[in-house]
Amino acid sequence: MAKGKGRESVILKCTVCGEETYITSTNKKKHPERIEKNKYCPRCNKVTVHKEKK
Repeated sequence: MAKGKGRESVILKCTVCGEETYITSTNKKKHPERIEKNKYCPRCNKVTVHKEKK
């Protein structure tokens, strides 16, 4: 199987200010739910929860 096959690029959006700062990839076949990660937001200047953009 080729590398990257079955993966989708997703944009992570800050739940506090709404800024779209991070791009990552996820395997939609194995994990169809939306991802949430704690990441640093440069606009809020602190670590906040980032959710997958619709």
